[in-house]
Amino acid sequence: MSKLILQPVGQKRLTNVAVVRLKKHGMRFEIACYKNKVLSWRSGVETDLDEVLQSHTVYSNVSKGILAKSKDLIKSFGTDDQEKICSEVLNKGELQIAGKERESQLSSQFRDIATIVMEKTINPETDRPYTINMIERLMHEVHFAVDPHKISKQQALDLIRELQKHFPIKRSPMRLRLIIPEIQEANFLQKLQTWNPCIVSKEVSGNQLSMVCQIEPGYFRDCDGLVRDCKGRLEILSVPVHKEEDVRVEVDDGEEALTGNLHNLELGRSESESRVKRLAESMNKTTLGDNSSSNGKLGTGKGAGVEGTAINHEEKRQQKCTTCNANVGDAKQYRDHFKSDWHKHNLKRKMKQLPPLSPEECLVDREVIDVRKDLGDYSF
Repeated sequence: MSKLILQPVGQKRLTNVAVVRLKKHGMRFEIACYKNKVLSWRSGVETDLDEVLQSHTVYSNVSKGILAKSKDLIKSFGTDDQEKICSEVLNKGELQIAGKERESQLSSQFRDIATIVMEKTINPETDRPYTINMIERLMHEVHFAVDPHKISKQQALDLIRELQKHFPIKRSPMRLRLIIPEIQEANFLQKLQTWNPCIVSKEVSGNQLSMVCQIEPGYFRDCDGLVRDCKGRLEILSVPVHKEEDVRVEVDDGEEALTGNLHNLELGRSESESRVKRLAESMNKTTLGDNSSSNGKLGTGKGAGVEGTAINHEEKRQQKCTTCNANVGDAKQYRDHFKSDWHKHNLKRKMKQLPPLSPEECLVDREVIDVRKDLGDYSF
């Protein structure tokens, strides 16, 4: 029976393969590489060719295992040296990736480009940045397509110029400190005004003029050259400058609403605490009544020793929840406890490495969180 089973002896199985393909003189040449090593080789991180190639062999089709013919190699590359040809294909070829992997890569790069645009732009009406969701929606409206062969920053800069044609958006200014000789002030300011800068402060120390201003990033190189011509010095204080203001309520109605909400919060706390106390008292009465009835049944016609044994046995049956650090009763009560809001709230606190709360503290803490969420919906 074993003679009928034919096992391949010299077969090499290529797994975890990243295929790099190069078309030259109408013919296709492929090499088998390790995943994530091709980009490391092209960026200069990996320098050992053996760590990149799975096999020093040139294929015409890697998936089918068809080797490239020697005459085709000589015709296309002028040599049949496999290592040299593999190096050329690795440097100039196109990396083949699966459909889902390509989709994931494009989605990630799309998000990176949107993040860069968000950091480098502001709304000219409010001097504040757009949200990431707003930027992505604008990108879809201008039918932006990601180019996997270009870096994300360059695509983001091109996208900003395209968005400026259709939407109110501009580059966030740069904040610079310019230090020049005082005698050059008149000539320097005359040229600087052509870029419409926003001068924040101006100080004179000795014979040096120190100026903090905000300019468009597109004028940075010209400004740097102007400062050098004046034999001065330029310092970058902040690249994306956004409007910074404290959140204040300028309308009296907003102040009254905020005060009323805080007052309602305090009233809610006191009411919840009294409600919890009444609930705890009723639970204690119920527990005491159950214990007395059970003790009466157990103590009928028996001594105090039997009664104490029954109480100890009842205490042993108490189930303890380690998350809430409390005894919660028998098996049924233990199961019901896991469905309670008290246990769920303490479970969230445990994930954040916070100590557990009692039922009263838990109820107050949840109400505080709800009120904070409600207050967050207001725009003051």
